[in-house]
Amino acid sequence: MGASARGIFIDLGGTFRIVTANQAYSDDAKRRVAELAGTELPAAAFHDLIEERYKDYRDWALRNMCEAPEAALWTRWLAFDLDPARLERHAGELTYYYRRCKGERVVVPGGVETVKELRARGYTLGIISDLIGCTEIDEWLDKDGLRPYFATVQQSSVTMLRKPHPAIYYQALREAGVRPEEAAFVGDNLKRDIIGAKETGFGLTIAVDYPDAPALVFNAANMPDGRITRFDDLLKIFPGAPAAVIGPEFKILSGG
Repeated sequence: MGASARGIFIDLGGTFRIVTANQAYSDDAKRRVAELAGTELPAAAFHDLIEERYKDYRDWALRNMCEAPEAALWTRWLAFDLDPARLERHAGELTYYYRRCKGERVVVPGGVETVKELRARGYTLGIISDLIGCTEIDEWLDKDGLRPYFATVQQSSVTMLRKPHPAIYYQALREAGVRPEEAAFVGDNLKRDIIGAKETGFGLTIAVDYPDAPALVFNAANMPDGRITRFDDLLKIFPGAPAAVIGPEFKILSGG
């Protein structure tokens, strides 16, 4: 299917970055969270506790399509029984290390090269991501030298808007200078990434369906225009701005 796409917007977690297991890395992060919070619990036990409490926060965030400020995250949901002044003082660091407890986040194979090539082909690129914490992504973009390749970086932790709320998509489009019908969105979550982009009027939606990830379940509401199993498949779909081509290898079979 031939189409027009001048801008390509991507999700981060599960799409452009994945978590890799690193026990020492995770254990150090849990220790730092416990120290910063001032808990008397052992680091592992405190982590288990806040993981349970995070479920309530996540339910609230998904229901309201909103991300809470870091201080509120810790004082209202994750560590409400500890010193609020201390939590507010260390909220940024607490969130930063809490995210590291799951493991080390790295760019998917071929991700950096694909982004650079898409930019060279004339596409405007952007990031729209749901995540807690306001410093991690900026640190990563600068460390990996990727900031120049993205015209906009929208984070729910900064905007306090979560996908699939159209407002976070519209903010990205406005900052990148791309009209919705000229935009493509690439993401791994059908409910938030694909439905959100469709509701905003994106011209194309591409689902990321990596072999080692949970299988996607498609229906009429969340059906994307195409599906990829490798990030660098995007180079076959986007040969050069403003073109986009969803070939048969990227089409989704009915009921697939």
